[in-house]
Amino acid sequence: MYLDTVIVGAGPYGLSIAAHLSKRGVKFRIYGSPMQNWRSHMPKGMLLKSEGFASSLYDPDSCFTLQRYCEEMKLPYADVGNPVPLEVFAAYGLEFQKRLVPTLEQTDITSISHNSDHFELKTADGKTLRARTVIVATGITHFSYLPPSLVDLPRSHVSHSSQHHDLSSFRGKDVVVLGAGASAVDTAAILHEEGSRVQLVARRHEIAFHIKAKEPRPLLHRLRHPRSGLGIAWRSRLCTDVPLLFRAMPQKLRFRFVQEHLGPAPGWFVRDKVIGKFPLHLGCEIRSVSVEDSKVRLKIVKRDKSDSELIVDHLISATGYQISLSRMVFLNEALYRMIHKVEDTPVLSSHFETSVPGLYMVGPAAANSFGPLMRFAYGAKFTAKHISKHIAGRIRASASSRSSDRQIGYVTD
Repeated sequence: MYLDTVIVGAGPYGLSIAAHLSKRGVKFRIYGSPMQNWRSHMPKGMLLKSEGFASSLYDPDSCFTLQRYCEEMKLPYADVGNPVPLEVFAAYGLEFQKRLVPTLEQTDITSISHNSDHFELKTADGKTLRARTVIVATGITHFSYLPPSLVDLPRSHVSHSSQHHDLSSFRGKDVVVLGAGASAVDTAAILHEEGSRVQLVARRHEIAFHIKAKEPRPLLHRLRHPRSGLGIAWRSRLCTDVPLLFRAMPQKLRFRFVQEHLGPAPGWFVRDKVIGKFPLHLGCEIRSVSVEDSKVRLKIVKRDKSDSELIVDHLISATGYQISLSRMVFLNEALYRMIHKVEDTPVLSSHFETSVPGLYMVGPAAANSFGPLMRFAYGAKFTAKHISKHIAGRIRASASSRSSDRQIGYVTD
């Protein structure tokens, strides 16, 4: 006997899919720490770039949105123009899990392997599960990227921004943040507010802050620049409204679009916390980074071609994430080799299924197939509806073809 479906991961995608499968009567089990990435790998005090209307998790009846949660908790909320605090979003996600996915098992899946007609999964607490369908919804946790020049340096002095939730530990210290995207600028701003002596170093010649749209917008402006869950633009609107059309585009065009559209630009609301508040070394190239005498020595070439050296206590690399299946360490090596990949990202069917029947991948890992929408929590809406309908239909078709003594059911080891 096997499980119908196992969901690996309990962030916006995993929880939204679970809520939809439950509504469709699909038997499933879901594993992971709820909203772990948001609660542990993003800095306290951060504000979401997504507007309020695009920051919900998704249940089939839309009965528990972020707006509903804020109303219940008497918290400020607006569909547009009022940034959502990280702490509010994380707390809302936890409440969504309690109400709509109460069966979540808060332990990690440490290994997934493929065996004939099923998958075998091992949990951190030593259990073994067998399932016909596995949905990997682990978000960006495994994909943090460090430049090659930093990889071999001690983590006591050089780290990735995802390693820091509480930046108050750097109070009174000299810190350099690398990068000019949202993660870098948010991290630097919060470090400054926490009392760190922070400096930001980036190759970009300027920080491309989002521009706050004036609301309400004239009709003509709304027609020319429609709003979407990813921002204001026709290209973004197409990403949210027709992800299946995106998947049908030529591979080269899809990959380039994912790389170039909706880069990691900081929100408009961070600008006043950054400009004029601490040194910004923009348009700089890094010549070398070393750790000597318990200090990080960063040699840079400025835009005027002059050299400079920054000596600090710690360097935080806010250099984003790089999707790579080889970093999903819970995938058994044999299973990893079975998955059809391009640039180490999975090639997915129109239903998010990999080349291994029954193995699905959603969220950022699906971006090269379904577009930039998959990099945002807003993408959980389309994903949960689409994949739950497909899996429910597959299970019904499979059940109808089996004899009565081989009905689908739960098993535990």
